[in-house]
Formats: sequence, C-alpha cells, structure tokens
Amino acid sequence: MLSDIHLGTVGSHALELLQYLDSIDPKVVILNGDFVDVWNFRKYYWPDSHMMVLRSLLTMMTNGTDIYYLTGNHNEVLRKVSNLQLGPLFIRDKLVLDLKGEKVWIFHGDVFDVTMKHSKWIAKIGGKGYDLLILLNKAINAIMEKMERGKISLSKKIKDSVKKAVRFIEDFETTAMDLAIDQGYDYVICGHIHQPKIRGYENEKGSVIYMNSGDWIENLTALEYDGDEWTMFKYREEDFITDQRIEKIVQLHTYKERVMIG
Repeated sequence: MLSDIHLGTVGSHALELLQYLDSIDPKVVILNGDFVDVWNFRKYYWPDSHMMVLRSLLTMMTNGTDIYYLTGNHNEVLRKVSNLQLGPLFIRDKLVLDLKGEKVWIFHGDVFDVTMKHSKWIAKIGGKGYDLLILLNKAINAIMEKMERGKISLSKKIKDSVKKAVRFIEDFETTAMDLAIDQGYDYVICGHIHQPKIRGYENEKGSVIYMNSGDWIENLTALEYDGDEWTMFKYREEDFITDQRIEKIVQLHTYKERVMIG
C-alpha cells in the first residue's frame, strides 16, 4: 500500500519508488490517494522517471496484479468516477477488506481535514508553498552533499516543531481510530498526513490498529501485508542496486535539478 506519491511535482521521489516497484511482485497494490498531484501538475514538469512509474504499474496489471486507486484531495476529480473498473484497475473512494476474518477500512483521510472542507483555496496555496519549500530543501541538500554532510528535511522539521501541526496529526489519528471502533473495524488505514505509523489504540468501546502508509515526498514508506501481518517498508538507498536503465534516468534527473536550482 502506497499513498501520497504526488507524481507531477518536484518533491516526488519517483526514482526511488521505481526501484521499490521493480523489487516486488504483489498480488494487489493499493494507491491510497494523491498518486498524481492534479492540483500542482504542470505540463513542463513530467520527468521520465514519473512516466516509468506509470509503466511499471501498467506492467504489474498486465501480469495479473489488481490495482485499487483510492481518491485523495489532490486528485478529487476522480471522485466523479469512483465506482469505475477498467480490467484490473479499480477506482474507489474507500475500500473495505476482510483479511482472515478481520475487517480493514482504508481511505485517504482528507475527509477529516477542516481546511479541505471549508477553505480549499487555503489548502491549495499551502500546497504551492510546500513545493517551494521542497525546492529550497533540494538546494540546501545539494550544498550539504558537497560539504559531505547528511541530508535534512525542512518540512519534517517544521511539522515536528509546530504545535498546531502536531496537534492536528494527533486529532486526525484519534478521529480515525474512534470512528473505526464505532463501525466495528479491526484496522483503519489512511494516508494524507504524510506520517508513517502502525499503532494500537483502545477506548471505552473497543480497540483498533491504526496504520498510515506515509508518503514518497519525505518518508519514502509503504505498508506491506504478507498474508499474516502488516509491516512498514522504509526505502534506504543502500538496499538497492541501480540498474543501467534507472541510472540513466537518475543522471538526467540530477542534471535537470541542478539547472532548476541554479
């Protein structure tokens, strides 16, 4: 399960995602919202690596993998066709699975976002500011790399230090878990807030396991289910050997980024 990939934006780590997709052979892939970022999509920015991610998923479908595309706020236009099925591709707003007698409730999570519901224009402005922050972060990390220093994530530092952001994440998770318990689910899985997590929770009505698949902007994470248990995958560059096909894309992508940065 993957969420918040945001293809079509400068912050999307499509190359790393491509390596991950090439390393797995799943029966089912669930894209839990914001796969392509329609809000911030620009015709002039669609790198080869982003197209290769699409091709990788199409190849999976050709080879028998079912793909569930759950709608998110950055591609909400798809909610007009959220019961569409095209062969092994299913477009849905939410998904309920029965895994060995346990009910799993999956949805993106923007339904809990007050900014989205009442001031969408504010959310879109925030999205553009986020893109600028990612560009600035790339420039800083390019300098840090030359200085042989470790990379940093400005957006994560800001989120972790702003009390309102921390409180929003806590409220988001609690709301999802309380609703899941009320409706009798054993698991609830979201995306949207870019915070990978697996945690248990209980209130006076019962208990539930909450999971969030994270994102491919900052955390580069995915949820995996092997038939018995859920685990969190975290991308690490040293775990992958880049093949020549991807290496060429990496070189081109790096060159374009250096041009953009200055």
